[in-house]
Amino acid sequence: MARAAGVWTPAAALPGAEGSALWPLLPGDSARNEPRQGCGMFGHGIEFLEREKKMTTRTLERIIASVATSDGAGVKLRRSLGSAQALRLDPFLMLDEFYSDNPDDYLAGFPSHPHRGFETVTYMLDGHMRHEDSLGNRGDLKPGDVQWMSAARGIIHSEMPQQTKGRMRGFQLWVNLPAKDKMKPAAYRDIAAAEIPTLALDGGGEARVVCGTLRQNTGAATGPAQARSGVTLYADVRLPGGALFAAAVEPGDNAFLYLYEGQAFVGEEAKELPGRAAGLLSLGDRLQVRAGEGGARFLLLAGSPIGEPIVQYGPFVMNTRVEIDQALDDYRSGRLTAG
Repeated sequence: MARAAGVWTPAAALPGAEGSALWPLLPGDSARNEPRQGCGMFGHGIEFLEREKKMTTRTLERIIASVATSDGAGVKLRRSLGSAQALRLDPFLMLDEFYSDNPDDYLAGFPSHPHRGFETVTYMLDGHMRHEDSLGNRGDLKPGDVQWMSAARGIIHSEMPQQTKGRMRGFQLWVNLPAKDKMKPAAYRDIAAAEIPTLALDGGGEARVVCGTLRQNTGAATGPAQARSGVTLYADVRLPGGALFAAAVEPGDNAFLYLYEGQAFVGEEAKELPGRAAGLLSLGDRLQVRAGEGGARFLLLAGSPIGEPIVQYGPFVMNTRVEIDQALDDYRSGRLTAG
């Protein structure tokens, strides 16, 4: 999906490089020159029974409410992270939720558009979307499927609905890449729903683990995704009414929740996270969430901070204005995807 810094239109309508913005680090972001590798490269989570007494439980530090917007050729969605320049959490740049039963809200889709310098992760809950790109990849995303795309040096792709009625629902996450990986060759992977493990949770409920390892006292699950970015955990958590979810998280990771159904109360102080909002968590090595009476569903995401300057112009995310100008020139001249 294309992302607007102001207004972004897909495909050929890229103006000049004016409008680039430096996104400063948020308070609490830590600067690291060498972030850890992402999912699959690093075991996420610490055994509760060995360290429970020593753990620091994370608190709900900041709430970013999602706002209604549109993107692509007019698809209606809600954006939390990334809805303004400072509303992000290193390495996470943007989170969109698309959810509609009205075909007029999504049929126009996301026609051909470029990306450089980051990864996109699309997670479908309902509906059918088709991805096609300049590398020759073609993928059909259906309920429960994930598409993990590393734009890196450059890719041009489209994401178009393959239905004319019914519900379209899911999420797209943008994750920054460190400078050393921004100009590597692009990569793409479709992950079918059947590949994503489901973990029964100690306090009731379950979690689908897309990326990283989620541990409970009774077992663990590791997601199939391999991230170039610093994502260390991506899980979709479902809790029944009143259930308590607790999990270890790496103490140096930045982490947030996105509540998309029900009620959730975060931390030992049980601070409520509003629906359809991102909750940025303080540092710590333990997470605790209690569901309201009607249960809760939320995304849990954690990642290693990069700590580098970010200059973004529309679908390009680099470290300097010069690199943005080069990306624009490469796109206009047809060199964006050249190896």
